[in-house]
Amino acid sequence: MNDSVNDWGLAGVSVRYGRTLALDDVSLRAVPGRIAAVVGGDGAGKTTLLRCAAGALPPASGRAATPGIRQTGYLSPSGGIYPDLTVDENLSFRAAAYGLRAPQARERVAEHLDRTGLAAARGRLAAHLSGGMRKKLGVIAAMLPGPALLVLDEPTTGVDPVSRADLWWLIAQAAAGGAAVLFSTTYLDEAQRAGHVLVLDAGRPLASGTPAEITAAVPGTIRLCPARPTGDPQRRRAWRRAGQWRLWEPPGAPPSETVQRGEAVPPDLQDAVVIAALAREAA
Repeated sequence: MNDSVNDWGLAGVSVRYGRTLALDDVSLRAVPGRIAAVVGGDGAGKTTLLRCAAGALPPASGRAATPGIRQTGYLSPSGGIYPDLTVDENLSFRAAAYGLRAPQARERVAEHLDRTGLAAARGRLAAHLSGGMRKKLGVIAAMLPGPALLVLDEPTTGVDPVSRADLWWLIAQAAAGGAAVLFSTTYLDEAQRAGHVLVLDAGRPLASGTPAEITAAVPGTIRLCPARPTGDPQRRRAWRRAGQWRLWEPPGAPPSETVQRGEAVPPDLQDAVVIAALAREAA
C-alpha cells in the first residue's frame, strides 16, 4: 500500500504462520527523520514486523503502509548480498534494480564506501568479506536509492565495535536526510539511541514509547540485593545484572523480612523491559 508519509508503518497488524500467531495487534509509526527501534529476543516477531513494514509480507489483518518499493530500502536478515559478486558488482546490481542513473549511483556508492572503510575492498568478492563488512555493504545497498523508508533487520548483530560505529553513522545519516528508519535489535543500549522503542514479546507489544517514557512508566521500586531472594514471590521478581541482584517491588507489595533490602535505584530501559515482562507473567 502506498500512502502519505504521515501514515507509513503498521496499524493493528496481525500475522499468522499456520496456527502460529507471529504478530498480535501490533502498531508502529514510521516518521520521517526519526529512528524507531524494535526490540525483542529470538522468536519475538521482529523480522515478521519489519517484513510487513517494508511491504514484503502482507498482514492477515490490520494495515501496513509504505511509500512504495522504489522508495523503501530493506536489509533482510540474510543481508541481501550475493557472495559471488564483488562489492562494486553488488552495489551496481542494486542500483540498477532501483532504477538509479549511473552518475547518481557512483556518487552515493563512493561516499558511503569511503566513510565505512570499504573503498579498498571494492573489487573483493562479498564471500571474502568479514561479517562486519558484509553488514555495512548490506546497509549501503539498502540506502542507495535515498529511500523515504529504511528498514533494517538487526544491522549490527554480531559485528565488532568499530563496524557498529560505522553502521550507526550510516543510520544517523539516513535519518538526518529525512528518511524514516525502522531497525530491529537485541541490544537495549542501541535502542536507547532511538526516538521510539517498541518491545515485542511472543508477537505482542510489551512496551512502546520513547526510552524516557518507557522508563518513567515503570511501576514500583527497584532495589539492589546482596544475593538472590530465596522465597516466593520475591525470587521470581529478582534478576542478576552487572554482578548484582535487583529486586522489583511492585506498588503495594509488602517488603519481605527474609530479604535484605538494599538501596533503591532508578530504572533504565533494560530494567523497564525486564519489569514489563515480569508484570505480564504475573498477570
